Amino acid sequence: MFLTFSPPSPRALGAVAAFIALTLDQAHKFFMLNVFDIAQRQPVRLTSFLDVVLSWNKGVSYSLLASQTAGTRLLLILFQASVVGCLVFWLWRAPRRLTAAALGFVVGGALGNVADRLRFGAVADFFFFHTALPVGPLANYVFNVADAAIFLGVVLLLLEGVSAGPTARPSAAER
Repeated sequence: MFLTFSPPSPRALGAVAAFIALTLDQAHKFFMLNVFDIAQRQPVRLTSFLDVVLSWNKGVSYSLLASQTAGTRLLLILFQASVVGCLVFWLWRAPRRLTAAALGFVVGGALGNVADRLRFGAVADFFFFHTALPVGPLANYVFNVADAAIFLGVVLLLLEGVSAGPTARPSAAER
């Protein structure tokens, strides 16, 4: 008797990607905050352009909306949860594995940041990318594993969009 392997469905692959992103993010945050104790040891220089630090982001990217009240924090959490819900709906309907995996990474990363916001009132960021060159917003950027997962998912979606080619037009019955 031979064992056969059938590739996972897009939904299963997306769920696994989300689980991996969320688990890696939360495990890394637990390690950095409770085991490594980054708050007492920072900054830790890794390279001339990358340090490990602890930065609490109360806003969104680049600390936008950082000066917020409890009400605006709740609205931000609700907005993020609704975006995650839309992404999960898209993932559920994704016909391709790459689309589903990409969306899974975005969903897992977003859930990791929402979990921080619910637990701590802010998102814990650890990786500080910096350069002396004026290269735009990346000259000084702080991020975490969840952000990296979101970035990976977006890059995969873009790559799929570029490589997928034109799609067939829906038939009259499908419209």
